[in-house]
Amino acid sequence: MTDGPGAYRERACPVPGAVLWTRTARPGESGSVLPDGCMDLIWSEGRLFVAGPDTRAHRAGPEETRRYAGVRFAPGTAPGYLGVPAHELRDRRVDLADLWTASEARRITERIDAAADPGAALAAEAVRIAGAAGPPDPLLGHVVAALEAGSSVAGTAAATGLGPRGLHRRSLAAFGYGPRTLGRVLRLQRALALVRAGVPLAETAARAGYTDQSHLTRDVRELTGRTPGRLG
Repeated sequence: MTDGPGAYRERACPVPGAVLWTRTARPGESGSVLPDGCMDLIWSEGRLFVAGPDTRAHRAGPEETRRYAGVRFAPGTAPGYLGVPAHELRDRRVDLADLWTASEARRITERIDAAADPGAALAAEAVRIAGAAGPPDPLLGHVVAALEAGSSVAGTAAATGLGPRGLHRRSLAAFGYGPRTLGRVLRLQRALALVRAGVPLAETAARAGYTDQSHLTRDVRELTGRTPGRLG
């Protein structure tokens, strides 16, 4: 999730669970991308790269005028589509040419560069990539659903039949980090949605699954570098 200046828009993406977004950065602008448990395939005027799962806010420095389009894949799905374990890309931005063959990455980038609507062209490429890889493991969706609902790691391991070690191993490959960190990130996103909807912080803490408002503030600061009030 992007938090910062620039013309940012989201629209539907044909890949199940994914979101297509576009952004135009203006000269001198800077912003940050907050942890959300997702991985993105991002085009930016001649460059195609993958944003791995973040454990902290990713800070972008001052930019020149530049257009971006990205497909944000649902948590746990991108590694299967891209053929790379998520933990290898944790807190990283990596050119697609470093993950696939340079010629294949270049062909995709050139098609998007030449399109009248780069966002739509990127979405079409994402559909092709996802279709070639086949459907994601449904078990990963159950893991996300359990943690989003506030289930403990032990409860999630039991509910999915993976056991604690199996859950941790599968989580590293699919999400980039263990289930405890994924649970924190998903809880952060629940809290941010409530704060941005105008819910008071004390109520947000209770509804999002924090022990109290102090816990909310401390956790949000650790993950984003800012207090909840500054992210509203």
